[in-house]
Amino acid sequence: MPVERTSLQADCAVRVEPGNAGELLVYVAYQPERVRKIRTIADARWDPRSTCWRVPDRPETLHRLRDLFRDDGVHVDRRLQAASSPRQPRRSPVAVTDFVPEISHAPAAGTALANSASDGVDDAIRSLEALEEALRVRHYSIRTMRAYRGWVHRFLAGRPVIDPMDAAASRVEAFLSGLALDRKVSASTQTQALCALLFFFRVVLGIDIGHLDAVRARRTRPLPVVLTVAEVRSLLSHLEGTPSLCANLMYGSGLRLSECLNLRIQDIDFGGRQILVRQGKGAKDRVTMLPEVLVISLSRHLEIVRSVHAADLSAGHGRVVLPDALARKYPGAPTDWRWQFAFPQQRRWRNEETGEEGRHHVHETVIERAVKQAVTAAGLSKRASCHTLRHSFATHLLMAGYDIRTVQELLGHKDVSTTMIYTHVLNRGGMAVRSPADVLG
Repeated sequence: MPVERTSLQADCAVRVEPGNAGELLVYVAYQPERVRKIRTIADARWDPRSTCWRVPDRPETLHRLRDLFRDDGVHVDRRLQAASSPRQPRRSPVAVTDFVPEISHAPAAGTALANSASDGVDDAIRSLEALEEALRVRHYSIRTMRAYRGWVHRFLAGRPVIDPMDAAASRVEAFLSGLALDRKVSASTQTQALCALLFFFRVVLGIDIGHLDAVRARRTRPLPVVLTVAEVRSLLSHLEGTPSLCANLMYGSGLRLSECLNLRIQDIDFGGRQILVRQGKGAKDRVTMLPEVLVISLSRHLEIVRSVHAADLSAGHGRVVLPDALARKYPGAPTDWRWQFAFPQQRRWRNEETGEEGRHHVHETVIERAVKQAVTAAGLSKRASCHTLRHSFATHLLMAGYDIRTVQELLGHKDVSTTMIYTHVLNRGGMAVRSPADVLG
């Protein structure tokens, strides 16, 4: 049975227990700094049901946890005591695990790593920390940071120090070829791994690995899943509350799930019947439509949100996280109604250091789970998700005769060729072409 967070020992802020095959369960007494630390572990994910973090059961994980929370205290379940003893790291099936170098080329200024590290695990920690700092300085998104950190962690699995420059290219080629040949990943996955490793070598280590001649995965471009109008109507009828509003906005305004949940009060313009999407994919702003049919229901929802925010303020809370340094520039903005999320979570977060409390937006998994259940309840045979509603938005606009450039602007696509994929969906079946079988009579 999972241990509740309240059962953590008084002298230990972190408790580690065995989980499912290949996983460890990490119960952490909440503090923002502790959450930041545990996120540095590759592939760590929060499990809201068990109120714990799930991390990969790798030889270096326990060493990493002990090093991260040395001052807080780590209690390891006795069943893991044997596993926590020093042992040789396991070899990854595709990553080059004998990546054991000495630094023969000076890294770029400000990105130097320890040259005389005696412990390979410590070198990995420093490498990943330097990678995260470089990504943060360049304002990469959280998703990109998590993906890059994961790929570099896999590449450095084993004893990770820095290889001489003349061998770096061959190591990267072997890793990328292994992804394509052994794991048979998609072309986009392999490209993401390549971008992560190039950033790591060139920016963090200051090493130009030159031309790569790796086996590339075959690039395919599957058609998006699109629902008919009747199927969308059936799906939406099985949703209620916040998931219903979010799903209607994704279909009615063409929003991505992350864009919908990150909406602030000031981003919704009821008078102009439009929505301002800030910092969407590719850090781009855009304006899209606000469906007339949602004006009343969304207004009522925001009235409830405002009353909750007013109650939080009267209790001395009501703060919200602001992007970048806006909280320092505008000290009153975190409690300002205009900056609050349009779809706040039910429970407040708490900053253990300052005692401040506020509400973040609803977690993505809440909406994803609700949409998945609605798809099942509606009896749809298509593998639909939240993003399917955005695909349906674009396709139905093109079916209605709207110009493709208009649809491109509403979706926020950089190139019209990305929007063109929906025209292929229109050419299928009875949507555009009549089958010769239908004229046989």
